[in-house]
Amino acid sequence: MIIPILAIVIGILILIWSANRFVDGSSALAHHFGMPPLLIGMVIVGFGTSSPEMIVSVQSALQGSPGIALGNAYGSNITNIALILGLTAIISPITVKSRILRNELPLLSLVTILSAWVVYDGQITRWESVLLLALFFLLMGWSVKQGMSKNPDALAVETEESLAGAHLKPKKALWWMLFGLVLLIGSARLLVWGAVDIAHTLGVDDLIIGLTIVAVGTSLPELASSLAAIRKNEHDIALGNVLGSNLFNTLAVVGLAGSIHPMEVGREIFTRDMVVMGTLTLSLFVIGYRFPYGKGRINRFEGILLLSAYIGYTTYLISGLM
Repeated sequence: MIIPILAIVIGILILIWSANRFVDGSSALAHHFGMPPLLIGMVIVGFGTSSPEMIVSVQSALQGSPGIALGNAYGSNITNIALILGLTAIISPITVKSRILRNELPLLSLVTILSAWVVYDGQITRWESVLLLALFFLLMGWSVKQGMSKNPDALAVETEESLAGAHLKPKKALWWMLFGLVLLIGSARLLVWGAVDIAHTLGVDDLIIGLTIVAVGTSLPELASSLAAIRKNEHDIALGNVLGSNLFNTLAVVGLAGSIHPMEVGREIFTRDMVVMGTLTLSLFVIGYRFPYGKGRINRFEGILLLSAYIGYTTYLISGLM
């Protein structure tokens, strides 16, 4: 039991460190070759912080542990909104100035509804997984189009200011990107092995392990990025990390895992986890959008509500093991 616990702890620590190196290297390399800051913020930083979720879920699917794969993806979405944005807003209320992020809020809500439809029948087939991946690539195309736009946007300004402080030469940036990716894969294998071993030893459903320990562990890069952004008063980057990550998790992570290994889905995923994820996503849309064109704002009270929802949800999951 001690060795699997150490495997999880060490795996998470290396996962966080390697994810940061991977994102830093990728961003610096893209910036060096002239990629627009908005595109770097939306694609590389936004989706890059979800690389741990992707690697862990793919590894879980390859090892025949769909519970960890799904729990990791959906649990990370819940963690991102309730824990990360909740904590961030408590520290400093988040003002949503970016037009693009306001467009992503209803898009994330629609993607969440699609996810509920996919899991409703108790399985995720290979064709449904391909559909999720196809939608992800369409979203990537939209992101590229937005990123290449010449229209000024708050997210582009904040990303450019953030990149101005990075001074990685191209060779070093390439090294960090590749080295970070290798460590990501290795640490993900370690984390999945430890999580599966503990689940089997304790007789706990691996879905619960995926929703709690694994989801929090793989979401720590988003937490670190959002807290760092809020300290620099880069509110749109803090929110962009979460929105990009949740879109990536829901479409690419689940789509990849399901393409590798079609999954049986327990009813509780739809009636419990999808309800929580959908409610949180809808609440984020309501408080972050502010109809019709005003600046959305997540204040401290709303942050406390989000954090309370996370504590309540996690307590409910753990209480079911008693």
